[in-house]
Amino acid sequence: MSVKVRVGIIGCGGIANGKHLPALKAIPEVEMVAFCDIVEERAAEAAKKYGTPGAKVYTDYRKLLEDKTIDVVHVCTPNRSHSFITVDALESGKHVMCEKPMAINAAEAKKMLDAAKRTGKKLTIGYQNRHRPDSLFVKAECEAGAIGEIYYAKATALRRRAVPTWGVFLNEYEQGGGPLIDIGTHALDLTMWCMNNYKPKYCVGTTYKKLGDKFPTGNAWGDWKKEDFTVEDSAFGFIVMENGATIYLESSWALNILDPREAITTLCGTEGGIDMLDGVRVNGIRHGRQYVLKPDFSAGGVAYFSGSGSDDPSYREARLWIDAVIDDKSPFVSPEEAYAVSQILDGIYESARTGKPVYFNE
Repeated sequence: MSVKVRVGIIGCGGIANGKHLPALKAIPEVEMVAFCDIVEERAAEAAKKYGTPGAKVYTDYRKLLEDKTIDVVHVCTPNRSHSFITVDALESGKHVMCEKPMAINAAEAKKMLDAAKRTGKKLTIGYQNRHRPDSLFVKAECEAGAIGEIYYAKATALRRRAVPTWGVFLNEYEQGGGPLIDIGTHALDLTMWCMNNYKPKYCVGTTYKKLGDKFPTGNAWGDWKKEDFTVEDSAFGFIVMENGATIYLESSWALNILDPREAITTLCGTEGGIDMLDGVRVNGIRHGRQYVLKPDFSAGGVAYFSGSGSDDPSYREARLWIDAVIDDKSPFVSPEEAYAVSQILDGIYESARTGKPVYFNE
C-alpha cells in the first residue's frame, strides 16, 4: 500500500486556494482531510473542492489539531497568527508548512524555530520562488562556483502600482508591515539562498508611505480606503553580513518606476555575476573578453526531483515538502534560514523607526 500523508489546512483564503490546495491535490500521496477557517463557508467550500470524502470542517484550529490522525498542517493565515498556530501544531505532533513570512516579527519566528527543535517535528516556510526554473539555474551556477565569492547582491521586489486591496494586506496589526514583509521577504530569501549566507551583522533601513494617500491611485486592483492603509508603501534596506558581503533590498507596492520587477536577485562575485533583469544573464571574463551567457528556458530542462519534470514552483514546493515528510528528510527551506530572513526584515523596520543601524547578535 502506498504511503498516505493526511493534511489539515488552517486558513482557506487566497493563498490557500491559489497555491497550497491545487498543489497538494496533484500529489497522489496526499489526503486533505480537514479544513479550518474563521469563515466556515470558506472552509466548507475548500473541503468540497479539495478534500477527501467526509473531510472535516472547523472554525477553531485547535479542534483540528486534536485529530491525531493528521500528519501535516499547512498554516495559510494572516501573519499575526503564524507563530501561535504553528507552535500549537508542532506541539500537537504535526509537521508544519507555514506560508511566508515566517512570522509577524523575529521574536515570534524564534518561538516557531524553538518549538520545531523541541518537538522534533519538521517546519518549513512557503518561499516558492526558490522553485522557479530561473531560480534553480541561478542557484546551480552559484554552487558550481561560476560566480565565485559573492560580496554584493541586490534583492528586488518593486511594483509600480499593484497594492493588494483584499484581505488584510493593508493592516499593520495583522500583517506587521507592507511590501517589505509581503514581497520583499521573497526577494531577500531568494538572494540569501543563492549566496548561502545567513549571518547578518547589521542593517540600515528606511520605510515610506508617500503614495498610499494619493487618489485616484491608478492601482492594478482598484482604489483602497485611506483609513485602511496603515502600512508602508515602500521599504529599503542596506544589509552587511558577518563575512563583509553587502545586500541591498528594495521593496514597494507603489513606486514611480517604469521597470517593475518582483522576487529577483542580482549577484556579483569574484569570478562573475548573474542577474534576472532580462531573463537570466551570467556575465564574466573569458580569454580576456567580456561575455554574457543567456540560458534558454523555453527549451525545457531536466526534472529537479525524482518523478516529475514539472516547472510549476507551487507544485515543486509541495512535492518536495511531502517527500521530506515521507522520507524523513530535512525540508528544502529550513526554519533556520527563514528565521534569518525574519531577523533582517525586523532590523530594517526597527532601523526605519529609530533612524539608527540595527546590529544583530549583540
